[in-house]
Formats: sequence, C-alpha cells, structure tokens
Amino acid sequence: MTFFGLPFQDIVFYTLAAILLYAALRVITTRNPVYAALFLVLAFFTAAGVWLLLEAEFLAIVLVLVYVGAVMVLFLFVVMMLDINLDKLREGFWKALPIALPVGGLMAVEMVMIVGVRNFGADKIVAPAARPADYSNTAELGRVLYTDYLLPFELASVVLLVAIIAAIALTLRDRRESKSVDPAKQVLVKKADRIRIVKMDAVVEKDSEVPSDVSTAAKEAK
Repeated sequence: MTFFGLPFQDIVFYTLAAILLYAALRVITTRNPVYAALFLVLAFFTAAGVWLLLEAEFLAIVLVLVYVGAVMVLFLFVVMMLDINLDKLREGFWKALPIALPVGGLMAVEMVMIVGVRNFGADKIVAPAARPADYSNTAELGRVLYTDYLLPFELASVVLLVAIIAAIALTLRDRRESKSVDPAKQVLVKKADRIRIVKMDAVVEKDSEVPSDVSTAAKEAK
C-alpha cells in the first residue's frame, strides 16, 4: 500500500519523527514546566511508536509503562505541587546564552558526525530479515542480555545497588536537626506503655471558689 509514492510504513515513520522533533523542541523552549513535562510525555509516546515500527514491541511497552506511566507522571505531579517561581527561573538566561550556544552547537555537530549517513546510511546498515509470526523479541532480548552482555549487566546492577545503599545511608544517618525512630523499639511497644488509665473522683467547683470578678460579671449579665 503506497500513498504519494511512499509506502505506508514510511509515511507513519516520517509523521512520528516530525511529532517527536516538535515535542522535543517544545520541551526545551516552553516557559511553563508543566507544559514541558506534557510535551515530554508526547515525545515518549511517539518514540514508542517508532519502536513499534522497528518490531520492538517489548521496548515500546516498557517505554510507555516505565517512563510515561511512572516517571513522567510522578515528575508532572511534583512540578504541579511545587510553587515554582517562573520569573526567578528565567533570570540569567541571556547571560548564559553566549556559552550555551557554542556548547549546544558542538553537541549538535558531534551527533551529526556520529549518527550521520557515514555511519548509519542505508548502505551501511543491512535491513533485518523478516521474522515469523511466533517470533518473540522479548525472549531474544533476554538471551542476548544474559549471554553476550552478562558482565556489563552485572556491573550495572552492582552500581545501582551501591547507589541505592548510599542513598539510604545518607538519608537515615543521625543528624542533630532531624528526628529518627528505631523500628525495633516501635514493634516492642505495648498498650500499657503508651496509655495509662487513672481513676479519680470528679471535682465540682463551688460558687465560693469562683473568682469575684467572674461572679460579678455573671450577675451583671443576668
């Protein structure tokens, strides 16, 4: 099926690519951080569509579930709950522009040199062979990950584990200005340690015990 001389798959790819570029530009150019987060969600959705065109359904689903469904929604709620002063965020923007433009231009040139036609042209990359209907890219990804890239995977897991332990240690360390509790002592607490019931006779105040100014005000009110 072709439209305007192009296959339908190419038309879908160019459409998703245009939306992805527009959303990425709006993420860094919009002034409202909430709108920037929403444009980033749109960019993730369109990137997932590109993964679907590449027959990588597992990566597309993970991109939507993890980044759109968890990370970006959490980030969006945090941005909406914070009282961000937009005027203060814009301060110093034009002062940093002379340094930001050369750095950004250098990064763009590097990306073009790496992801350009010289390395990723149509003559450099062979089209993948057609897969049968029962082919599972999830199983193939797991096989490659746990065989060819087992050592990098284990190193990455160790680095993440160290980062988690370090974050917990920095958060739970004893500080003078912070209050902390001992969960072991909390579990051992009983009802008798928290509340004590005391029986005592009721105390009734007499008129003679009422201050004179209070009794005088009461008589004047009558």
